[in-house]
Amino acid sequence: MSFALIQKVNNEQKKAQVVDVRSGDTVRVHQKIKEGSKERIQIFEGVVIRTDNKGQHTSRITVRKIASGVGVEKSFLLHSPLVEKVEIVRRAKVRRNFLSFLRNRSGKSARLAAVQFDREAVNAVVDKHAEEEEARLKEEAKAEAEAKAAEKAAEQAELEAKQKAVEEAHKANG
Repeated sequence: MSFALIQKVNNEQKKAQVVDVRSGDTVRVHQKIKEGSKERIQIFEGVVIRTDNKGQHTSRITVRKIASGVGVEKSFLLHSPLVEKVEIVRRAKVRRNFLSFLRNRSGKSARLAAVQFDREAVNAVVDKHAEEEEARLKEEAKAEAEAKAAEKAAEQAELEAKQKAVEEAHKANG
C-alpha cells in the first residue's frame, strides 16, 4: 500500500477544523453516547493534562476532572465522529505539555494561573456536519416526545370513553 493512499484516507477522516486546545486549558468536551437505540450528548469538563499528535488525524487530548473526590481521566480523539465539539472554558499559563504533576495534587495546590483570552474567537469553529447532527438529534427527540404525548392523549380519551360507558350503564341499571 502506498503512503499517499494511506495519507488520503487519513485526511478524509479528519474534521475540517478543530479547536486549538493546549495543556492547562479547562475544556468542555461534548461526546456522543449511544445507549441501545437512543443517542445523547454527554459533557465532560476538566483540565487538559496532555496533548498528542497535534497536526495529525490521531490528535488526542487527555482531560482530567475530580468526580466525587476521585480523579477521573479520559482521552478524546479530536477527529473522532463521537466527539461533537470541544469548547475551551478557561486558559492557564503552563510551561510544559504533560501536566502529570496534577495527579498528585488536590485543592489549592492543583490550581493553575489563569490567562486572559478571547473565548468567542477561540471557540468559533464551525462544523456544519456536527451542527446538522445536533439539530437532527433534537428533531428526533422532539418528534418522539410529540408521539408519546399523542399516545398518552389517545389513552386518556379511551379511558374517559370507557368511564362514560360505565356511568351510563349504572344509570340505566339504577
